[in-house]
Formats: sequence, C-alpha cells, structure tokens
Amino acid sequence: MATTKNLCAQIPTDLHQRICEARDQSGLTNAEYITNLLLEYFEMKENGGKQIMANNNTRTLAFQIPEDLYQRIKAHLERESARLGRKVTQREFVLNTIIGVLNMAEPMDVDENGAGPCEARSDGGDPQPLEEDNSTVSGEEQAV
Repeated sequence: MATTKNLCAQIPTDLHQRICEARDQSGLTNAEYITNLLLEYFEMKENGGKQIMANNNTRTLAFQIPEDLYQRIKAHLERESARLGRKVTQREFVLNTIIGVLNMAEPMDVDENGAGPCEARSDGGDPQPLEEDNSTVSGEEQAV
C-alpha cells in the first residue's frame, strides 16, 4: 500500500455540501473520493485541460497538413460557425467529412457486373484511386 499523508483545507460550506452529496452517491470513502478527484484533476491538467474519454472504443487519428490547407479549414469553420450560430469544431468537421465520404464510397446497390455506385466512373473508365501524398510538412505539427 502506498504511503499516505493527511491533507486539510477550509472550503466554502456550499462546496462541501456538493462534495458530500457526490461522495455519498459514489459510495466511496472521503479519502477515496478526494483522491479520485485530485487524480482526475492532475490527469486533465497534464492533457491540456481535456478530459480523457472513458470510452476505450475510440482511436486517435493525427496527421500533418500544409499550412494553406489548414488556414482554409479554419476560415471554413469560422464561416460555418457564423452561419449555424454555434462553434463548429475541427473534430466535428473532420468526422463529418470522413463519414460523408465513407457513406458515398460504400456500395449501397451492386449492379450486374458487381460494381457499386461509387466503383464506376461516369465516363465508363476504370476507377482511379486518389494519389496519396506521403511527404511530410515542415514546421510545427498541426492536429486537425
């Protein structure tokens, strides 16, 4: 067992009441509850103020993009935020874009040749894959 030390602090009565109610609902002892609160706080602080998602069924997707594309995305997000009257986040934009492209690319109906709606080109030619640029972008990494 880890060595422990006592921590005492005077706090406002209304905050104490909120803590006691939440602690009682959690079923933890006072020491366990306060320890968990402090650990969550420092974990969040170490992650740039972002709470860690409790759902482990998520993955992180990160990549670098050219500065001009990044600025175009930022401008688009500002326009969309003004249009919608709420902040549109980079995460929301990227997820919606990916989902939209995947929905269009996944075959819904298959014709007699086995081709789905997105597998054939309108000019009758073979489908052309997008060229992938694997070059790195210099400068500070920008997560989108």
